[in-house]
Amino acid sequence: MRVFLAGASGVIGLRLLPLLVAAGHQVAAMTRTPVKTAQLRALGAEPVVCDVFDLDALRHAVATFAPHVVVHQLTDLPEDKTRLVELSAANDRMRREGTRNLLTAAKAAGSRIVAQSIAWPLPADRQTAVDDHERGILDAAGVVIRYGQFYGPGTCYEHDLPSPPRIHIDTASRRTVPLLDAPTGVIVIVDDQPKPAEAP
Repeated sequence: MRVFLAGASGVIGLRLLPLLVAAGHQVAAMTRTPVKTAQLRALGAEPVVCDVFDLDALRHAVATFAPHVVVHQLTDLPEDKTRLVELSAANDRMRREGTRNLLTAAKAAGSRIVAQSIAWPLPADRQTAVDDHERGILDAAGVVIRYGQFYGPGTCYEHDLPSPPRIHIDTASRRTVPLLDAPTGVIVIVDDQPKPAEAP
């Protein structure tokens, strides 16, 4: 399968990319940072330098690769988790405008789309961006993956656990690979909930 991975140089993208290649997929790895192309090529992908907010360039990039599926793993999050709320507008823009542009490019190329979302609610003034993002994916007959909060190396929670729902970044990556041809709908990927202790 030909896979266009948007967000390939992000925390989940860098883990997902070699898994996709190992599974036999041909991968175009999109990044907006030219210095990251060597790393993406070394992982077995065809690097694509493109900004998701440049619709013309994005449409050209996706059409040129002609993927069967576009995998949307783009976020715009600060490395410092204490600034997540302060800088949330950038990620909301990614969910709205970034998703809209990827949907436009995927549709023009005849590709389906699989997209990252979240498994926990946000305050009402920000939840609308998530809702709009998911609705766009589902209206395009795509797949929405609601991940728990990532933890593990390279995430905002390298040394501590976020509150549930959560998922280790490596587990999230492994569980994403089989979803490229999943039926349209919403899939939740979170850690298994601990079983209640048995009564003595």
